[in-house]
Amino acid sequence: MKRLVDLLLAILLMLALLAPFLALVVLVWLSSGGPVFYWSDRIGAGNDVFRMPKFRTMRADTPVLATHLLDDPALYLTPLGGFLRRSSLDELPQLWSILKGDMSFVGPRPALYNQTDLITLRTRHGVHDLKPGLTGWAQVNGRDELSIAEKVRLDVEYLQKRSLAFDLKILLLTALKVLRREGVSH
Repeated sequence: MKRLVDLLLAILLMLALLAPFLALVVLVWLSSGGPVFYWSDRIGAGNDVFRMPKFRTMRADTPVLATHLLDDPALYLTPLGGFLRRSSLDELPQLWSILKGDMSFVGPRPALYNQTDLITLRTRHGVHDLKPGLTGWAQVNGRDELSIAEKVRLDVEYLQKRSLAFDLKILLLTALKVLRREGVSH
């Protein structure tokens, strides 16, 4: 049932957001040159690696690290990068990952391939079996402000409570957080 909802919602959103998506493609290209999309190796269900697209918000020479590990992330932002991150518009290309089946709308956010501390904790608690999500219980409870241990605690809570009703609650809370631009530190 969840996969069917993911497919239908992804198709509807892709159709509804086609014009803004194309406008962002042009704006990212014009404002920063180079590739429009950033393809990141991420950890999916079963700890399998998949390639996840985002609109590029950082310069091409940015080290491949979680943003919070950079000394000064602002130094690497493209002219449009800060806006795309604060508005979460950089995440729109992930609808492709949902269509492909690499991701779901709701689940733990996919770890970078080199976030071994997060991957190890998720594996220890069985969270690694879940398909990663565009949003998740941790995102609506702190997003960038959470420690790795707290993210995993919330991921485990999601694992235990997951249901269609819980997913809908998380999607609604996500929409509110995005509109209010809460929980984004860079």
